[in-house]
Amino acid sequence: MPTASIEQLQQMISDLILSQKETDAKFKETEKFLNQKFSETRELFKETEKILNQKFSDTDAKFKDTDRKIKEANALFTSQWGKLIESLVKGDLVNLLRQRGIDVHDTSERRKGNHEGENYEFDIIAHNGSEIVIVEVKTTLRTQDVKLFLSKLAKVKLWLAEYKHFKIYGAVAYLKAEEASDIMAMNKGLFSIRATGNSATITNASEFVPFVF
Repeated sequence: MPTASIEQLQQMISDLILSQKETDAKFKETEKFLNQKFSETRELFKETEKILNQKFSDTDAKFKDTDRKIKEANALFTSQWGKLIESLVKGDLVNLLRQRGIDVHDTSERRKGNHEGENYEFDIIAHNGSEIVIVEVKTTLRTQDVKLFLSKLAKVKLWLAEYKHFKIYGAVAYLKAEEASDIMAMNKGLFSIRATGNSATITNASEFVPFVF
């Protein structure tokens, strides 16, 4: 095998060095290309994430708006039912109470006020010169409603000073009673008035004696 001359060895080394430089240049070019692609991909992901976040935000806003509208519709529906029941009860209330021995003459509605920072409201009050019957009206009566009403009745003479020396009775009026709330009300000495059709009926037994607050 012929021995390579110095000139040939030098040429081979030069070729290797040149080849290495070309390889390094290609690696750098490839690295630059990949970095550019990664950068473009990251930007694409960021843009996609931004779009998705905006879409989720818009969808969430629409859900909240729909939920708000449903709540408003339910509140309006409940309010209208409440007014209807109040109207039914108020129309029969004087006669119903007179039949139970409480000789009231007339009624007033929506008595509101504030006593030392505490707000109060009573739906219907039937009265004469020495007695009043305060009626809490609910579309659906629940035990919690009865408890809250009893706590309000306990403060009536404080809130409504003009009735300080009156006999005060309580009544709950409703379209539907859940959780045996009507029974609870009667056991606590309240009149139970159920709206039926185009009128109202006291459901307490004939021998019922109301509690005087």
